[in-house]
This record gives sequence, C-alpha cells and structure tokens, in this order.
Amino acid sequence: MSHGSTVHVEPPRFDRPEVEVRASAKRKKTGTAHWSGSRIVVQIPARLRGKERQRFVDDLVERLLAQRPQNAGGDASLEERARVLAELYVEGVEASSVRWVANQRRRWASCSPATREIRVSSRLRQCPEWVIDAVLVHELSHLIEADHSPAFYELANRHPRQHECEVFLDGFALGLGLAIESGDVDVAERD
Repeated sequence: MSHGSTVHVEPPRFDRPEVEVRASAKRKKTGTAHWSGSRIVVQIPARLRGKERQRFVDDLVERLLAQRPQNAGGDASLEERARVLAELYVEGVEASSVRWVANQRRRWASCSPATREIRVSSRLRQCPEWVIDAVLVHELSHLIEADHSPAFYELANRHPRQHECEVFLDGFALGLGLAIESGDVDVAERD
C-alpha cells in the first residue's frame, strides 16, 4: 500500500463474503468494488468515517453482489441446474421444485422425498458453483435413496467433489459462526 492508505478486512457474514476495505487519501469522491477470488475488495476515500463509511462500503458491496452472474440466478436457474446435474450424476431423477430459501437456519439444504421438493439455503449463493452443485447432487440423491445408506452415498459421491464440499462447508460454517450440523445437510427442517 502506498502512503496515505489503510486496509481493513471485514469477516464474512451470512449474506456476503469477506470484504477488504482499502481507504486511500488519493480518492476524493468515488469508490470501487471488485472480486479478488472469493473476497470483495472495496476502495474508498479515506475521509469517510463511521456510519457514512459503512453505508458507502455496504452500497458498493451490494451493487457488486447484484451484478455477479455466478449464483445470482433465481429459483428457475437453480432448478435448471439441478436438472442438468441429475442427468449427469443421478440417473435423471426429477425434483418437483428446487428453490432458494432464507429460513434454513441449521442446514445448507433440505429434501422432502415425499413431495420431491429441494430447498437450498440462500447463504450458499456466495459459495463457489462446485459447492452448490455438490449440495444439489446430494439432495437429488435423496429422491432415490431417502436415508444416508451406502446406496445413497454411492449416488451422491458420483459428484467428484462431494467430500471436498463437506470440508468446504464445515469451514464456511465455522467462519460464519453458524451451528450447521456437520454431514447432515439435508434432513427436512420443520419450521
């Protein structure tokens, strides 16, 4: 960093990834935000303080998140993704619906084999695509094998990064301070 600059890193939250805030004395009015791996880097004028600074950062982060094509799709694109993954890995099994939900507090996703509905926590929108794909394959596998039997794992583990996904999500939950039940991403939650 050049003279007159400060860097502050905000930890990830349930609704956004880690944010690195770079305050520069050279910047007078404008700010920018861009992706750097899984982190958002925000550059702002150093003069901003307190609530004004936080509003400025939050606005830039929200605008960038809204523009991000990855995982930004709604339920229709998530459902289409599940269809493609089912063809690739899970014998073309069909869910009645696949949708993002905001009320999954203890699970990353859930499946109701009786109704064939799959619900995916909106917290996962900020995860890499391969993580979401592995979660979807896990849930789709429950439409064939309802429990966590060896036959279930034979299906779910057809996704090549299934184990890596579990490790990623354990770390993600820890980083977010969430009490997600490890290895049990899918039992339907009763609200």
